[in-house]
Amino acid sequence: MPIPAHLSLTIPDTDLPRIVIVGGGFGGLNLAKGLRKTKAQVVLLDKNNFHTFQPLLYQVATAGLEPDSIAGPLRKSFEGNPNYFFRMVKVTGVNPTLNQVETTVGNLRYDYLVLANGSVTNYFNKKDFRPKVLPLKRVVHALDIRSHILQNFEQAVMTKDKAEFEKLMNIVVVGGGPTGVEVSGALAELKRYILPKDYPDLDFTQMKIHLIEGSDRLLNGMSDFAGREALNYIKKMGINVQLNTFVEDYDGDTVQLNNGTIETATVVWSAGVRGNVVEGLNATSVERSRILVDEFNRVKGTDNVFAIGDVAMMQLQDYPNGHPMMAPVAIQQGQHLAKNLTRDIQEKEMEPFSYFDKGAMATIGKNKAVVDMPNGMHFKGFFAWLIWMFVHIMYLIGFRNKLITLNNWVWSYFTYDKGTRLIIRTFNRKFLRRPSSVNKI
Repeated sequence: MPIPAHLSLTIPDTDLPRIVIVGGGFGGLNLAKGLRKTKAQVVLLDKNNFHTFQPLLYQVATAGLEPDSIAGPLRKSFEGNPNYFFRMVKVTGVNPTLNQVETTVGNLRYDYLVLANGSVTNYFNKKDFRPKVLPLKRVVHALDIRSHILQNFEQAVMTKDKAEFEKLMNIVVVGGGPTGVEVSGALAELKRYILPKDYPDLDFTQMKIHLIEGSDRLLNGMSDFAGREALNYIKKMGINVQLNTFVEDYDGDTVQLNNGTIETATVVWSAGVRGNVVEGLNATSVERSRILVDEFNRVKGTDNVFAIGDVAMMQLQDYPNGHPMMAPVAIQQGQHLAKNLTRDIQEKEMEPFSYFDKGAMATIGKNKAVVDMPNGMHFKGFFAWLIWMFVHIMYLIGFRNKLITLNNWVWSYFTYDKGTRLIIRTFNRKFLRRPSSVNKI
């Protein structure tokens, strides 16, 4: 693609070492913050001008929060530092030989390059139905899901066709990890407490939520206790759980499983992620869609290219398949690499990364959560839900976001209401039908 003549990736020349960071997620943002006192020029590149708190995307998708509650402007994080620069561009590749990163508006030289561009949705080579399912990885995805589901209910009110009505009222969530469990639980609470008030002329006993998981348990990355208790909560909330089940196809109307079919107009895809690997790296540096790095997060086969977070695979004795693709790993690697880059600039030896596992958690609904502590202790129920809420509030960027999110949660807790059930923009997909059975006004 030719570069528009009026655009260029221009950064002021400097005698300081230039550190280019690709991605403003948990890893990239914490790395940039950790370099504040380092004598270096820091350039952050991202296709969005905001950081997204991805663990709460499901609440935007299910009308619990608005996007600005879980997103913060990246430029605000750099205020007051003349050696920090942000450019909203899409990175298309890297050239380690020339020490250049390639973008849609030009190339940029670097002294140090850090790839922190996270992960993308894993469709497991199911290309045929990829355009027909709804992923949940970015803010735009969450807004698409919210609009699509609400539009379906608006159509269900008007349809005269029973089969069409069932498709509009059925929702399939694929993937029994934290995202899938949290989306399913939030939808079940909408079905029970909120939607019957909004749509009194719809019979929500006919709304069915299906959770599809390919393994024999939920929350595979957590303890057996967490998986077992999450399954108990999910079932008590009326969600149909199918374990050891795989999606083979979806045509926009029918989900084809390895053991049957489900008629639905909505499939939320949360079955997994893979590293967002950029072009230009040596093939020997990439394994299973992740970039191989050493104990300093340096990309194997390079001297000054690093990778952190979801896209990085650091194979250690305790983590032969790399660290889990979770926010705490990215945060710790970003903070640690900031110290190591500072040490390298000062011509000191870098120190190997060691991950401190602070535990894992997932929420299924109000007063329903599971928590695994690093000391082997496990919690469930109201106390686990309070821990989950406290941790997520603390990790949100900015006092305003913390306050707004907490206020929304308190309001929802006592009123059983969510105030963001708005179709701000109509969501359209080519596969979505315009059924002839809708009454004409």
